[in-house]
Amino acid sequence: MAVTGLIMIAFLLMHMYGNLKMFLGPEAFDHYAHWLKGTTEDGGILYPILPAGWFIWIFRFALVLSVILHIWAAASLSAGTLKNRGDKYVTSRKKAQTYSSRTMRWGGIIIAAFLIFHLIQFTIVPGSVSGGDADEPHTLVLAAFSLWWMVLLYAVCMVLICMHIRHGFWSAFVTLGGNTSGRSARILNVLAIIVAVVLFVGFMIMPLAVLFGVGI
Repeated sequence: MAVTGLIMIAFLLMHMYGNLKMFLGPEAFDHYAHWLKGTTEDGGILYPILPAGWFIWIFRFALVLSVILHIWAAASLSAGTLKNRGDKYVTSRKKAQTYSSRTMRWGGIIIAAFLIFHLIQFTIVPGSVSGGDADEPHTLVLAAFSLWWMVLLYAVCMVLICMHIRHGFWSAFVTLGGNTSGRSARILNVLAIIVAVVLFVGFMIMPLAVLFGVGI
């Protein structure tokens, strides 16, 4: 769970960076999107190490595998917890926990549903939800985030995702042995908050700019 979680956080950081290319204009963003898919004249990312268009499919396979393994790990841990404790705890005494840690399970389910919606909207059936030209990714983004309810939906889902990441980032490094002292625990906690805030701001600044017609 820790390793797959960190893989997905790394992907989100890269995805956020790519989204910010919207501020460079239609040509730059469309070229970036087609470059990832290997449909540009230069053969795209990692060409000629890989044949044109192969990278995106290898990347998608690795990411989907990470998601599946992450969900499997979560389900296995939950099943083990329920099995060990029985129907009900004999005593119930809550320890100090963040809201993020207490909502990891249902938050993960909502995030999975949002991920499916997001993939349908921009990848599987581009433009099916909000319109736009599949050959011009820039127009897909403009069409989606010109709708106030779409921006609101993404804002709510990004809050849930970043709450999940805030606890998941800290928990992953604790699992991997990074929590060796009180000082390291504080550093991990600060880093987790920073990553979560950076992702929220980085992902939301572009949709808000589209909605209000500022800078794009």
